[in-house]
Amino acid sequence: MSPLHRLVRLLAATLVGAALLGGCSTAGLLLTAAGIATDTSISWEIAKHVHGKLTENDPTPCVLLNSVQRAVNPRCEFVPGSIRAIDLASTGLQDCPLAIATRDPRLWPALPELLDKGARPERCSRSPLVELAQADACPDFGVASAATLRAFTVLAETDPRAVRHDVFRMLGCPAARAAGLDAVLTRWLDKGALQPGTLSFSPLGALHPDLLVGRFGRELEVAGHLPEAALDAYDGTLTSGFEEALRTSHWSALEWWLYRVPRLASLAPPSRGGQLAWVPLQRVLLPGFLADAATQRDMVLFLMARGADPRNKLPFDPARTVIGYAAAMKSPMLAVLDPPASAPTLPLRQAARSDPDQSSR
Repeated sequence: MSPLHRLVRLLAATLVGAALLGGCSTAGLLLTAAGIATDTSISWEIAKHVHGKLTENDPTPCVLLNSVQRAVNPRCEFVPGSIRAIDLASTGLQDCPLAIATRDPRLWPALPELLDKGARPERCSRSPLVELAQADACPDFGVASAATLRAFTVLAETDPRAVRHDVFRMLGCPAARAAGLDAVLTRWLDKGALQPGTLSFSPLGALHPDLLVGRFGRELEVAGHLPEAALDAYDGTLTSGFEEALRTSHWSALEWWLYRVPRLASLAPPSRGGQLAWVPLQRVLLPGFLADAATQRDMVLFLMARGADPRNKLPFDPARTVIGYAAAMKSPMLAVLDPPASAPTLPLRQAARSDPDQSSR
């Protein structure tokens, strides 16, 4: 073989090898160059076998994925118009593409096109919006495009499984309200999707505290939803309405709950599968429970002013009172819970606590 022919053959082989193996890994590039260029030291089949072993744990290059796999893979850049309807019929994915794209904000740009090309939420094992709510109780909807926000609305209004406690809470959170997604809640009510006794949760218990004390909370009560029913167990992972109001020191929502169910100041029922009732006065002593630790003293005073007795026994430890619990953990609230006999009554300094229009800080 002439030197010219040999050079042409080596160049052609190198180009083919690079196309097949190049870009997978550094090992692939080195093996391609060394194995093919020498031409006699290692056979092409052995080179492919060794390359496969060296790169078997590497992620599949985006170019080798189908259009749906690329659209829901954060490593791959989404190109609008790239999704093929035929790939939706057989995605090769273990999970539903709508669920994958909904729960990961990086993939939200693909949502509208997935729906346009035929993806349907009923093909997912769970509501995609439930997946999102359980991944993030209040996602940053401000980064979503208008088309993506419309896609969320479609998912909420075409999939009955989206009417769940966690989605209800998420759609009423501040970021959702800023994006206009809370309108879905009103449409659910207007269309009869929130009939009392037909749901796996109470809308009053699922509603974000900001909305609970507003017009929509009143509309739910007019529709027949009862605060007592909102204390029942529910299908969801996010906190109950009363616990959320307590955790976030949402004073007006706490006033709402304690006016309608005064016993909550002393004892709250089990929720989310819990087997024991719990004492709010003890719960707020736990480090990290309150979203704003600076409100702890005011919260203790607030509950005590509404009937919470620090000498009550704890359901999980009947031999101990709230005062005993505070003493054991050396809580700075001990002096508030059990002040010296000669000490004057501690005032509740924030008059805004009784203002029903006060929203949480």
